[in-house]
Amino acid sequence: MRHLLTPLDFSVGELEQLFDLATAIEQDRPRYAHACDGRILATLFYEPSTRTRLSFESAMLSLGGQVLGFAGADNSSASKGESVADTIRTVSCFADIAAMRHPKEGAAMVAATYATIPVINAGDGGHQHPTQTLTDLHTIRSLKGRLCDFTIGLCGDLKFGRTVHSLINAMSRYDDIRFVFISPPELRVPDYITEMLTEKGIPYTECIKLDDVIGDLDLLYMTRVQRERFFNEEDYVRLKDFYVLNRRLMKQAREDMYVLHPLPRVNEISVKVDPDPRAAYFRQVQYGKYARMALILTLLGIEA
Repeated sequence: MRHLLTPLDFSVGELEQLFDLATAIEQDRPRYAHACDGRILATLFYEPSTRTRLSFESAMLSLGGQVLGFAGADNSSASKGESVADTIRTVSCFADIAAMRHPKEGAAMVAATYATIPVINAGDGGHQHPTQTLTDLHTIRSLKGRLCDFTIGLCGDLKFGRTVHSLINAMSRYDDIRFVFISPPELRVPDYITEMLTEKGIPYTECIKLDDVIGDLDLLYMTRVQRERFFNEEDYVRLKDFYVLNRRLMKQAREDMYVLHPLPRVNEISVKVDPDPRAAYFRQVQYGKYARMALILTLLGIEA
């Protein structure tokens, strides 16, 4: 039995197999329509989610399986004080695999310790979001045809953004990757990330202005400033519109530079950018469904 708690739980070779399977699913969906007949996915979401929860549910339903679970801690026995350990022990009696989102870092690891079914970390606090990372990597591979030799800019909330932290860790295993971190000083990438990159000899630069670097990028990964991670409203209001990607900035970008975003979007990408063929964030959502379908099949050990 395997779990997915961090993007590093799968080797680079295993990820290639996973993405090959995701591509095969995309190209021949009827072949996999009954691969999970009789299987049940439990979605245990202790904090709000639209894309991730529905993506998991859609993935399992598209494989012929069924879904049960809750959306919000208030809708679960957590509101009565039940521990994560007891919840996952109980859910293991009802389901074959579980996807869990929790506001506390390390909650998914606790669940995996006590579970008798595979556990997928669907986000734990500001720590990790590995299935978004699978989505991001599969999207990049599909759009660029490779996962090596490019410059990627990550812009916005690099301090609290778990999608950013997971993606940096995952991409640091590929060759010739160059990072550009674009953020206000208050939201710069944590020191443990930059220390890891320095130790591995992976080049990175940090800057404040997107205008200064957008023309150098092969990929731009935008993020929102997350209100729910701030301790006071004043700091959030001051920083929430620090970056807005608009058509003026896109004119400075390369013709083959793609824009990604884990969503939800607030104000950081103008809706006028959406028709640009380089705006790939909604295609990213579709790629995420296929990646999660491939992950479910892999963790359940199902060959279709």
